[in-house]
Amino acid sequence: MKMKKSYLAVPLSMTLLVPTVGTVSAHNGEDHSHEVKVDTPAGELRTTLDHLLTEHAYLAVEAMRRGAEGAEDFDAAAGALNDNAADLKGAIASVYGEEAGNQFNTIWTNHIGFFVDYVKATGADDQAAKDKALANLAGYKEEFSNFLETATGERLKSDSLAEGLQMHITQLIGAFDSYVAGDYEKAYEYEREAIGHMGMVSKGLSSAITDQYPDKFENTMAVTPATDLRSTLNHLLTEHAALATMAMQNGIDGSEDFDASVGALNANTDDLSAAIASVYGEEAGNQFKDMWSKHIGFFVDYVKATGTEDEAAKEEALKNLDGYRAEFSKFLETATDGRLKSDVLAEGLQMHVDQLIGAFDSYAAGDYEKSWDQIRMAYEHMLNPAKGLSGAFADQFPDKFKANMPSEMPNTGMGGTAGNEFPFEFLLAALLIIAGGTTLGMKKYATHKK
Repeated sequence: MKMKKSYLAVPLSMTLLVPTVGTVSAHNGEDHSHEVKVDTPAGELRTTLDHLLTEHAYLAVEAMRRGAEGAEDFDAAAGALNDNAADLKGAIASVYGEEAGNQFNTIWTNHIGFFVDYVKATGADDQAAKDKALANLAGYKEEFSNFLETATGERLKSDSLAEGLQMHITQLIGAFDSYVAGDYEKAYEYEREAIGHMGMVSKGLSSAITDQYPDKFENTMAVTPATDLRSTLNHLLTEHAALATMAMQNGIDGSEDFDASVGALNANTDDLSAAIASVYGEEAGNQFKDMWSKHIGFFVDYVKATGTEDEAAKEEALKNLDGYRAEFSKFLETATDGRLKSDVLAEGLQMHVDQLIGAFDSYAAGDYEKSWDQIRMAYEHMLNPAKGLSGAFADQFPDKFKANMPSEMPNTGMGGTAGNEFPFEFLLAALLIIAGGTTLGMKKYATHKK
């Protein structure tokens, strides 16, 4: 997993451990000449945290869910969660040495272990063991909240840290309990909340770290309108990839939670549409939603063709995806006045197509380890278009992303933000390029399959 490990260079290895809330305002003489850029050192730190922390929440929910149902791909899902932890350990070790990396790994795996204990206790219908797991999580919450307050020089407060960690615990446990109870819609709502919450964690931690060690980040700020835009796209686009892969898997399986997974993917689309409507009005929001939905059918066609073992239909779906890729890559190059190049865009979209199709094919073939590796690659890949798109928009309309503007953006309903104003048609084209959605049409397929 590639990431800029140098940006994690902070004096204490545990700074990344605990889900928190709260953001500090960076000062200490930041260089405001960077403030409309999305790729500053501080912006890269925030994206690294966006990536690994939101992915942790996503993988934890999915691994717990598979543990509850005894799914065939449980080991692979748990392995992906462990790989996420190993990426964090590797980042720490690369800066502080093997001992610090091992220390981090022990603490982090203990935290995951308490959730595992809860899953096991649920399977055994052992209420006492469930209560013990929750008590251990509560102890962890208090201990590390106090630790991080000290580690960050009180830039993050223990009471806010504890509140944020309790939210994380509540969301993961809530998603799991709801799934076990058969309330799948609620389970996916909790999952989305958990993912969105970790984006706020990233915002708070990156702001505290860059404030504490400004020289390590070239006196740049982690929280600006431009980095908020990038983080918003990080959130919604990685979540899109995550939810799309789950809906595709559930579609081929005919799973009971299929409708709920499609609903979550629809809700991701609704958040994007609401963001557009909040800036440009209801008509523009509806236009966005209609156009987004129109272009997602090719993946649906591929899932349907796989279920019916129709190779010709699969090839037709891939051909349609290829045409879509070329057309919109050229359009976006024009829309951004050449800031984004059609050949690079086409290559990136092909990677996205390959990753979603590859993860789905591997899952359908029973190669679960490969499938989860591809899911992680698909998740990480979406950070690239988020960076490119936000950078192009900020460069094209710099006055709209200066730091003297409020960094808080329209609420999309999931703890994320919709982004400051920039031309609707550019965001629309960009998101359509990346969309690889699997929402519409899949309900018909699942009903058919049943």
